[in-house]
Amino acid sequence: MISEHFDGEMIAKTVGHFGLETIRGSTRRGAARVLLQAIKKVKKEGYDLGITPDGPKGPRFTVSDGIIVVSQKADKNIVVLNCIASAYWQLGSWDKFIIPKPFCHLQFYCSEPFKVTNMPMKEAKEVVYDKLMEHSLQ
Repeated sequence: MISEHFDGEMIAKTVGHFGLETIRGSTRRGAARVLLQAIKKVKKEGYDLGITPDGPKGPRFTVSDGIIVVSQKADKNIVVLNCIASAYWQLGSWDKFIIPKPFCHLQFYCSEPFKVTNMPMKEAKEVVYDKLMEHSLQ
């Protein structure tokens, strides 16, 4: 799921070179359409889905509803992925976006799959948040 803005277009083209498909939209533009597409891809077509949980505008480290809605409606697990760079540039944007420096070491973290299917939204978001923070630069 990638925004329809210019930065989203760059990301979509980049991941397209690796054979990955994208669903374009955001919480502000076409949110219902994007969620329905995502649920269909996951539930009916067997796709895996990657979502940045804090959405396109944040606030930083806040889990948006999208990941929870897709997981619950499709009755699928969530797996949290994280990457920490030993050296990086950090942007002054709201999310303090990190760009790894060339030749640095990258550590990748992957949680065990977990479900949020029968949880209230608030509780499910807290579970995802806790998993995200286990390996984070903050």
